[in-house]
Formats: sequence, structure tokens, C-alpha cells
Amino acid sequence: MMWEWLAHPIDTGRAHEVGLAVSWHGRAMFIAWAGLAPLAILVARFLKVLPWQDWPRELDNQFWWRSHWIGQGMVFVLSILGLVLILSHQGSGAGLHGTLGYLVIGGALLQILLGLLRGTKGGPTALAPDGSPRGDHYDMTPRRRIFEAVHKSLGYLVLITAAATVLHGMWLANAPRWMWGCTVLLWLAFAALFVWLQRRGWAVDTYHAIWGPDPMHPGNRPAKDRTGGQNVRSDRGNRLRGH
Repeated sequence: MMWEWLAHPIDTGRAHEVGLAVSWHGRAMFIAWAGLAPLAILVARFLKVLPWQDWPRELDNQFWWRSHWIGQGMVFVLSILGLVLILSHQGSGAGLHGTLGYLVIGGALLQILLGLLRGTKGGPTALAPDGSPRGDHYDMTPRRRIFEAVHKSLGYLVLITAAATVLHGMWLANAPRWMWGCTVLLWLAFAALFVWLQRRGWAVDTYHAIWGPDPMHPGNRPAKDRTGGQNVRSDRGNRLRGH
């Protein structure tokens, strides 16, 4: 029967036998990195402006921001829980899987550090101590530009590494075929949703989502490119969502 075939481990030459600590390590890491992490990234990328939001008259929706940091905070907590479980079972967790896992957790720690060092927000609703709207984000200072470039690039790199780590862990545990099938279907669903939302124009620039596209804001003003010409938002493109 189909269920019997699905219930068999992926490698029929090995048994699927894992202890309590290993099984809960796998569950914690799977929920964190196969589910919550990509979901938090999708929210941050595509829900800066909600479908029912009257943008650009209604600005700075906080749903995406709160969802992103809460989601990624849960990812980090589950990762530490998974690490503690596996260390209590087999020590340092050496080997390829352990190395990949440490790289993922190290990347998550670096993301937290980057968030703490991202600079000030600024703008009309977050005035500086001197009463001016000056801020790293509002003025798009080099500090803010570096943060955005590194944060986004590192985020996708950590997610890809985490996916490889999850698959390697499933292979080590000799997970049954249904687990592999569900994992592939879940990731295909995330990928399809990403492509669909991207094509629908849901990826709104963070600056535009917070302050709108008005050129009165310094981050929306023309910036000289390397050839000396004028190129609006040459650092991030001119991504506006049609309404």
C-alpha cells in the first residue's frame, strides 16, 4: 500500500531509530528553519504594505516589522533549544551536520548583532534628540545602506545553509519518505508564493512603505551615480507598488 511505502525510511538499508533528544532536536530545528524562518522572510518582503492599506496615504504599517522580528526571535529560541538537546545527547555535535548547524546559528547571531547596530530611524515620527528628523534610515546614511545590503544577503545565505542542514539531518536520521515529501511540498509552496507575490508587485521598498515615495524625503531624492548622472534611488531601485 502507498502508506506502507511512505512510512519506510528513505534508505531501506538503515533503520529509522532516533532517541528522544535527537527526535526533538529535529522537530525544533525543522519548525524553526524549514517553516518559521522562510515565513518570516516572506512577511518582511511582501507585507510591508498590506492589501487593504490605503498606501501612500497610510504609511509605516508595523505588521511586517513585528511579525518579522517575533518570527525570527522564535527561530533563534528554537535553535538554541535544538542545540542544547543535541549537545546533551552527543556532546559537541562534530561532523558535517554539526558544522553546518553552527554556521547557521552563527549567522543568526550575526543577524541579531546587525539589527542592534543598524542605526537610528529618524523621520517626522521619530525625531532626533535635537528635534530634527535626522536618522540613519531616514537619511539613508552609509551605515544604513551597509546594514540593508549585509542583512538581506546574509539572511538568504543563512536560509539556504539551514535548508541544506535540515536535509542532511533528515538523511542522518534516515527519515521516512513521507517526511521528505512533506518537506519538498512545503518548500515548493513557499517558492511558488514568493514568485507569485513578486510578480504581483508586492515587494515594496522599505523606505517607501514607511515614508512614501515623495521626493521631499531625503532617501527619495536623486543621487549621483558613478558616472556623475542623476539616478533616482540608484542604491535600491525605484520599486513602487501600484494601487
